[in-house]
Amino acid sequence: MDHLQYRHALAAQREASELAFADSEFESRQTRVRSAMGEAGLDALLLTDPSDIYYLTGYNTFEVSVHACLVCSPERLSLQVPSIETGPAVVTARVDELLGYRWEGIGEVIEPLVDTLAPFRAIGLDLYGAGLRHGVLRELLARLGAERFRDNGGELLDRIRIVKSEAELGCLRESARITSLGLKAAARVAAIGMLDGDVAAEGARAMLAGGSEFMSMQPIVTVGPRSSVIHLNHQRHRIAPGEPVFMEFGAAYRRYTAPMMKTLVAGTPSQEMLMTAEICRDLFEALRGKMRPGSTFDDAARAAAEVLAPHAERVFFSGVFGYAVGAQFPPSWVEGSGYIALGQQREFEADMVFHLPLCLRIPGQWGIGLSDTVRVTSQGAEPLTDNDWQLESGVL
Repeated sequence: MDHLQYRHALAAQREASELAFADSEFESRQTRVRSAMGEAGLDALLLTDPSDIYYLTGYNTFEVSVHACLVCSPERLSLQVPSIETGPAVVTARVDELLGYRWEGIGEVIEPLVDTLAPFRAIGLDLYGAGLRHGVLRELLARLGAERFRDNGGELLDRIRIVKSEAELGCLRESARITSLGLKAAARVAAIGMLDGDVAAEGARAMLAGGSEFMSMQPIVTVGPRSSVIHLNHQRHRIAPGEPVFMEFGAAYRRYTAPMMKTLVAGTPSQEMLMTAEICRDLFEALRGKMRPGSTFDDAARAAAEVLAPHAERVFFSGVFGYAVGAQFPPSWVEGSGYIALGQQREFEADMVFHLPLCLRIPGQWGIGLSDTVRVTSQGAEPLTDNDWQLESGVL
């Protein structure tokens, strides 16, 4: 049978059988998005970011390198996927229409998509999001006219997605629980002479055994001088006496990730390492107090920047004190809907969720990172993860 026959045969047995949430959750999300579309003067949204499509429909797959898109209008949700994604689209998604094309026939996406979009005069796009292919956009502009398209689709979704529902918070709490299992398991086995990859493997095993799905980023472990280099990962390096072992894990539960950083030392931490860990804790407390409705992201960043200022010449910090997290797909668990950094004037709202990646690095020597994923409340930031904020000694 071809993919069209497969779709119908599978739908008869398994249609929407693996929805991540109740219908009411998806209906609430769609209502909010459609209301925002009306306020923005949009007739439709063309979404290509896998996490945006998941947010509105539940469509869930590990194959996110292929073209897939969702057309959201006031009346319908039309999902377009390649033939190899027919199965996930049938069993995980809640849509009104499924548009298929042959995996090897990328050119086949254009005509059905043009036909679907043709009735609409104002179509929102996310020009900075994942998955919007230049070839597809070029053909749509040529056939429908550039005047139909607006570049505010991504901003519209970000404003909505950054505030989490109770169902989403439940997923983030479960991710936090599993993430903690992984970090504790990895810390138990980290020892002088062990490879960094062995530490990561034990953390991954514990998270998968604890219920994690495929993760948006694999466990991050670096040791010694390599921990001073941002965004390296394990690479068969052995832990030497006195070296920090930096770990950053994030389990996925219904695609939601609550990451956490921990650092331990193979032996006795130096006084400088302990002092650096304490600065991380001070940064966390400064941020936590400002993360409440009515304060801006800039307010929180300025409070943290004051703590960091006396040490700014000694350590490297990324400049982002927090970023929003939620449902994501590889290659990242960063939601992209908000950043706690200087100059960011958006105000906090209750039930926003951020990871606070507080890692300070002395170039060429080592790095110390500690973090929590937190929820915004009227009392300030409430941790969802369970970091004890201690620089621990590893197994000798």
